[in-house]
Amino acid sequence: MNELPVIGITMGDPSGIGPEIIIKALSDSTIHEICRPLIIGDPGAFEWIKDISGTLDLNEISSLAEAKDNPGRIDILTVSRLDKKLMIPGKPTIEGGDSMVGFIKRTIDLALGRDIAAMVTCPMNKALMQQAGHIFAGHTQLISHHTDTKDYIMMLAGKKLRVALVTIHCALKDVPDQLNKEDICKTIIVTSRALHKDFGIKNPRLAVAALNPHAGESGLFGDEEEEIIKPAVRMAENQGYSAEGPFPADTIFHKAASGQFDAVISMYHDQGLIPLKLLHFSDAVNITLGLPIIRTSVDHGTAYDIAGKDIADPSSLKAAVRMAVRMDENQRVFE
Repeated sequence: MNELPVIGITMGDPSGIGPEIIIKALSDSTIHEICRPLIIGDPGAFEWIKDISGTLDLNEISSLAEAKDNPGRIDILTVSRLDKKLMIPGKPTIEGGDSMVGFIKRTIDLALGRDIAAMVTCPMNKALMQQAGHIFAGHTQLISHHTDTKDYIMMLAGKKLRVALVTIHCALKDVPDQLNKEDICKTIIVTSRALHKDFGIKNPRLAVAALNPHAGESGLFGDEEEEIIKPAVRMAENQGYSAEGPFPADTIFHKAASGQFDAVISMYHDQGLIPLKLLHFSDAVNITLGLPIIRTSVDHGTAYDIAGKDIADPSSLKAAVRMAVRMDENQRVFE
């Protein structure tokens, strides 16, 4: 059992569904068969849901040496001890927002120190994080900053479809101005390398989505395809990476989901995530590529409206843990 990888799971916002889906996910014995889960968070957050969501006990620890490999208990590395009034399900607070960032930073340190094999993150509130004084657009930017990573990519993955994003969280009207050849080429290269190293795909095949309808229709509906996207694809091809496109976005995701490509490079957030969530609404995994550590995440938010009601679905968290374990296995082979 000691050979199983330790997977650090951050609680996310203690007032969201993170604590509930953790208890539900770790009640699945198959998770304990593939890894040793370690929760990083605030033990008080579980008090509000333990009577409705599970039968696991907490094993509070202050160091990894105290962790126990017992599927009937949750090992939780205590990072904060907030007043319980600040961790009521569905009622987020600034203090909770600050603590969830503390969970992430502590887990990053553990991963960088190789004390854990990977980190898996539960959902947090981006606006709340910023209100607490941490000015980042989300998990991805926060983790890249604290790992000193410049070339990182956000990818969402399910069994049938993988999608990597060139732009992430920005207004749709700003997307055309943010697109450039260098970033698109970087997205292709980082994604291709990760598919090889993290997913064990020897020769990844990437499809690049167009920005405009009909891939611009030879400039009739826009010139980004001819002036930016096509040259970026050629730049990546000239460096030895297999990429094709740009393809009209209304057809390329179907082709990729059918197995013709290993991933699609999307120009903006909803372009890639709408088809991804149509196919993988409950089991999609958010992965940050290009980091010096393995990071996967659930592909949903804090869901304050259902927090504490015992109806949150842990499927995405379980998928994220399993993905982290597979990535760790593939990286060990790659090394």
